[in-house]
Amino acid sequence: MQRLPLAVALLLAASGVSAQETDTLGTPLGRKEVTPPAAQTSMGDLLSKGYQIKAAIPNGSKFVVFMQKDQSAYACEMQSLTASRCGTLN
Repeated sequence: MQRLPLAVALLLAASGVSAQETDTLGTPLGRKEVTPPAAQTSMGDLLSKGYQIKAAIPNGSKFVVFMQKDQSAYACEMQSLTASRCGTLN
């Protein structure tokens, strides 16, 4: 009898997880699909393509800068004032 509440709780938790994973049906109606410029790029390239800086977090002696445009996001590691490397997050 005690197993029934546990089974119900597991079933509800599993259905919530599967509902969250089904968000990959494509571009929502009315939105233009955005393709990222490249998997690896520089911060200057992203800025010139309209990406905006959303956050910057110190990481030791470097900074990690998060940039976003529509549904596309990048994390950029600032190696110096003129050198950066960025990778896509999605």
